[in-house]
Amino acid sequence: MLELLLTQNSTFIIGPIAKLLGFIMQGIFWLLDKVGIQNIGLAIIIFTLVIYLCLMPLTIKQQKFSKMSAIMNPELQAIQAKYKGAKDQDSMMKMQEETKAIYAKYGVSPSGSCLQLLIQMPILFALYRVIYNIPAYVPQVKQVYMELVPKLTHMNGPVFWIRSHMSSAKMFAKQFTNLDKYPDLNNTVIDVLNRATKKDWNALSNKYSNLSNEIDATTAKLNHYNNFLGINIAFSPWDMIKEQFASTDGRNWWIIIGAVLIPILSAVTQWINIKLTPQNNTNNQGQDSMGSTMKMMNNMMPLMSAFFCTTLPAGMGLYWIAGSVIRSIQQIVINRHIDKMNLDEIIKNNTAKYEEKLKKKGVLNDNISKKINASSSNRTVKEAIQKTDEERKAEIAKAQEYLKKTEKKKSSGGSSLADKANMVKRFNEQNNK
Repeated sequence: MLELLLTQNSTFIIGPIAKLLGFIMQGIFWLLDKVGIQNIGLAIIIFTLVIYLCLMPLTIKQQKFSKMSAIMNPELQAIQAKYKGAKDQDSMMKMQEETKAIYAKYGVSPSGSCLQLLIQMPILFALYRVIYNIPAYVPQVKQVYMELVPKLTHMNGPVFWIRSHMSSAKMFAKQFTNLDKYPDLNNTVIDVLNRATKKDWNALSNKYSNLSNEIDATTAKLNHYNNFLGINIAFSPWDMIKEQFASTDGRNWWIIIGAVLIPILSAVTQWINIKLTPQNNTNNQGQDSMGSTMKMMNNMMPLMSAFFCTTLPAGMGLYWIAGSVIRSIQQIVINRHIDKMNLDEIIKNNTAKYEEKLKKKGVLNDNISKKINASSSNRTVKEAIQKTDEERKAEIAKAQEYLKKTEKKKSSGGSSLADKANMVKRFNEQNNK
């Protein structure tokens, strides 16, 4: 059976999740309809809020891992330095044991936030599918199209005219290639009309004047559903801007401003969200390279978001803006909560659990126990992060001061590259004692 967008997404994992989320979206729209607010834009915002609140436990775990990583990275790097160059099995096992002890001490998994991301990604993709194709998941919206579409599909001309002339039909060229193979032609036509611009609707009405009343009634109802603060979220910002500048009846500057604000707000809110997300700071050269790549991607993502929001229906932009704002608020609240957590209490509880686990396995020894119990006293997570940053700065300053003093001693006779290498070696030897 050929896949149709309106018959809902059938992709493995994403399809069933989208169907479940579709029920939630349908329920939200139904409740809004009952209180007299038939608005898809408001339904999208509430829907996004509900989903992100449901994902809150996973978000907390992700941010906890990021915060703890900033504290434990120096300890992990010290273990790596300790066993650097060691290839024998005994050393590798000891390194693995000590590394596990550090992760257990801070109560995070070596897999980091990968598991949380693996759970979240299908949900977020399914969320996108539901919002991108609302008529497939909200029967009230589909019914608006069904008052017109059967009349189009039962006539010989309209469907073929739509395939040849409507710009939105280009997205569904495959569906329109062999129309007789599709079990429900109505769904295909609704898919196309759901992406139609105002120009497409006007052209269809002019071509089939005998259906102009039905077309006008359908577009009026859809405009009512899709009107959000004066703009139609079914149209892309680019199409809205072009339409206003091409209009001979005067320009509606409110629509132009709204169309421009959507991609701008999408980029700005996403940039704020990225800045609020905890970032790991490391001195490892390999991770520095990865960090640079991530930094470049973080700078590009808001720009890409602005570009996509310009060309996609404004409803998608509204979803991205709402999502970024909700995530930012979540991150501020969660960050404050995690920062105030007593680090030593966390370490104490995690150590007790890990020691109990090792005792059951019969592998607990004094060396591992010491590694687990090494901690400071009465620190909050925020204080611990600040301390690790201060320690890094102190190490850098100490190294720079050492090199300056050594260079001063050598300044009278100059120094070779080998001399400088020896300076660094002596400094490392002194600090490793």
